[in-house]
Amino acid sequence: MLNQNQTPLLDTLKASAERPHAPFYTPGHKRGKGISQPLADLLGEAVFRADLPELAELDNLFAPSGCIQQAQELAADAFGAQRTWFLINGSTCGVEAVILATCGIGDKIILPRNVHSSAIGGLILSGAIPIFVNPEYDPVLDIAHSITPSAVQAALEQHPDAKAVFMVYPTYYGVCGDVAAIASLAHQYNIPLLVDEAHGPHFAFHPQLPTPALAAGADLTVQSIHKVLGALTQASMLHVQGHRIDSDRVSKALQLVQSTSPSYLLLASLDAARQQMALHGKELMSRTLQLAAEARTRISQIKRLSVFDLPIGESGFVALDRTRLTVTVSGLGLTGFEADEILDHKLGVTAEFPSLQHLTFIISLGNTQEDIDKLVYGLTTLAKEYGKTAPLRVNAVLKTPMWDNVVSSVGDCVHFSPREAFFAPTETLCFQETSDRISCEIVCPYPPGIPILMPGEVITKAALEYLQTIQTMGGFISGCADTSLKTLKVVKI
Repeated sequence: MLNQNQTPLLDTLKASAERPHAPFYTPGHKRGKGISQPLADLLGEAVFRADLPELAELDNLFAPSGCIQQAQELAADAFGAQRTWFLINGSTCGVEAVILATCGIGDKIILPRNVHSSAIGGLILSGAIPIFVNPEYDPVLDIAHSITPSAVQAALEQHPDAKAVFMVYPTYYGVCGDVAAIASLAHQYNIPLLVDEAHGPHFAFHPQLPTPALAAGADLTVQSIHKVLGALTQASMLHVQGHRIDSDRVSKALQLVQSTSPSYLLLASLDAARQQMALHGKELMSRTLQLAAEARTRISQIKRLSVFDLPIGESGFVALDRTRLTVTVSGLGLTGFEADEILDHKLGVTAEFPSLQHLTFIISLGNTQEDIDKLVYGLTTLAKEYGKTAPLRVNAVLKTPMWDNVVSSVGDCVHFSPREAFFAPTETLCFQETSDRISCEIVCPYPPGIPILMPGEVITKAALEYLQTIQTMGGFISGCADTSLKTLKVVKI
C-alpha cells in the first residue's frame, strides 16, 4: 500500500518555484517578472513562480520516471486502477486517445448516440466507424439516460467484429447504467469496455455513491478531476486495468492529443486533489451528500418545482449520483433557459447548465451550507415572483429523442465515415437547403455537448427543425462555423 500522504509532484514543483536562479527558458514571463500587472493583481504573483516548463527535476509527462511517475502511481492506487495517466488537455484528449488506442481506420466501435462531442473527435482522428446504440429516453422529462445491456448485446450480435464498447457513466443528469453487465458482454467478445466517467471521479470515495466504473468491470475510464473534485480546470485522469488495453498505444495516442508544453499548475493540482481525496475523501463526500440531500428535500417542497430522481423499474439504470441535482422548472411556465437567466442575473445563483425544462446543479466538495441556502432561496423566489399561471407547453419537435432526427450514412448508399466526411471537400449552404445532404460539421447545443449533427450523417428536416427550435427557445448552438445557423457546411457533391 502506498503512502497517500505524499505529494511528490506538488513538492517538487514547490521546491523548483522557490529555488533562486536566473531563468533562460520558457515561459516568456520568467517566473512572473514579465506578467501584465492586471493579471498579477487578479491571480497574485506566487502562481507565476510555479508556472514552469519541464525542467530536469520536474520529470517528463510523456516519459515519466520521477515525480510525475510517482504521482501517477499514487493516483492509480487511490482511484483503484492498475495504471493512471495525468491529462492536461481535459477529458476531451483522454476520450480521443482511448478511441485512437483501440480503433483504427474502418474498425467498428459501439457507442451511445448521445455521446459527448469528444468521442466524435476520436472517431474523426482514428477513422473508426461508429455503431450507435440509442440510450433509454424519458419523453415526459425529455432526458436521455444510459444505454442498456440488451441494446449493447443486440449491437454486438449484429457487429461481432467491433473492437470496443464505449459508454457514458454517469450521464450529465447523474444516471448510471449497468457497467457490470455491459462489461461482461464486451468481455464475452474479448473486447474492452471504455467509459467516459468524466462526471464520476468522486465515486471511489464513498459507499453511498455509485460503484466506480473500474470496480464494476470497465477496462478503462476517463475522469475529469476538475469537474467535481479539487483540481484546476482542464485537469483530468485516464485509468486502466486488466489486459485488454495496450498501455503503449494509450501513451502514444496521448502524445498526439496533449500539449508538448504541459502546465505544471494543472499537473500539481491533480497530485494535490488525489491526496485530498485519499486522505479525506469519505469525510468530504459525506458532507457533500448531506448538503445535496438537504437541497433535494427543501427544493421538492417548493410548489410547481420537482427534482429528478432515479427512474424506478426501468431497465439498465442501477444508480443515481445524488450529488447531481436536476430541477424541473417547466411547471412555472418557464423554460430552463429563462429560469437560468433570472437566477443568474437577478438572484445570484448560477446553474451548471439549463435545458428546455430543467436546470442542473453540481453539488461538490467545494459547496457550503450558504450555497444551499442561496439555491433554495433563489428557486423559492423564482417560483413566487417569476412563475407564470400556466405550465410550459413544450414544442412537439423537442419531445422526440434527438437521435430519431438523424440518419447515419454509414452502411447506406453514401458510405461516409466521420473521418471521411470531416476531410471531404465542402460547400456552405443556406440552413434550410441542407436537408438530405451529408454534414461535415459537429453541431450541438452546449452544454452538455451532445451532437445533433456530426460528420457523415444525413441532415434531416427533423434535425434542422430541432436545432432551430432549441435556438429559438434560448439554447446555445456550438461546433459549427456559423453559430447563427444561417448556414451549414456539407459534403460537396
